[in-house]
Amino acid sequence: MITIFKNTNNKLETIGSPSEGCWVSVVDPTNQEVVQIGEWGIPPDFITHSLDMNERARTERNNGSIFIVLRLPYALGKTAAIPYITVPLGIVLTDTLIVTICREETSVIQEFATGQVHGLSTVKKNRFVLQLLLRTADQYLNYLRGIDTSVDALEERLYRSLQNKEVRELLKYQKRLVYFTTALKSKEFMLERLQKTQLFQAYPEDVELLDDVLIEIRQAIDVTAISENILSQMMDAFASIISNNLNVVMKFLTSVTIVISLPTLIASLYGMNVRLPGQEHPYAFSLTLVISLITSLAVVIIFWKKNWL
Repeated sequence: MITIFKNTNNKLETIGSPSEGCWVSVVDPTNQEVVQIGEWGIPPDFITHSLDMNERARTERNNGSIFIVLRLPYALGKTAAIPYITVPLGIVLTDTLIVTICREETSVIQEFATGQVHGLSTVKKNRFVLQLLLRTADQYLNYLRGIDTSVDALEERLYRSLQNKEVRELLKYQKRLVYFTTALKSKEFMLERLQKTQLFQAYPEDVELLDDVLIEIRQAIDVTAISENILSQMMDAFASIISNNLNVVMKFLTSVTIVISLPTLIASLYGMNVRLPGQEHPYAFSLTLVISLITSLAVVIIFWKKNWL
């Protein structure tokens, strides 16, 4: 799908065909749309790399066009094996156009397309890219906060768990953080490379905004590293908790087995075909029951005081 935006009267509006100073948003293009993009002077390699799900964050220049690849966080849903992944977003800056190409429709692009970004201008290409970078960093931090909330909710269940379901959920979050760490570190390297070039040196406010983006990215990297470390420690701790919970259950079942086995032992003695004391007594059966109950009750009291039940 191809959508073309342009600032008109300080508002972001859609237009029918590309013109100077507009932004072209391309999401999961068809073969016909790929050909159409190529007719606007976009190198074919830029399109191919933008749609490659394994593409890393990087920058490139070709025939006067600047190509930037970012990896954006993308939500697959909580029921997915890995709820969050990262997808590549290609940004092509030509002399007249800003073109973004992505396989998926991400929330970051939706915010730009719906005018939720303050001060957005399709004419100021450098500023547009920096705002996109900053929004991406904010999105990573939002998802990381969501991970922390989910892990906190999962923690309460883990204390009572006897199964591996919760540990498997923790493993999903840990995999998600691996994707985030890889994407953020490659993005930091790419931004440091941009900082050394003259691409964003035209206006002082662009330099300041680039510094803000780097700060946000490094903060996201730190938060990801801390969350990953906490998750790793939690998995080890809760594996021990699950093992301990199973031991508690086994101890309880063993205690119950001992309590039940005592009446069985006494009854089995009086079931043998030999003479036993008191077997001719008229209340022999009742006495046997009373002895069994007293013995079992005494064992229950002993186990209770030792906190074995």
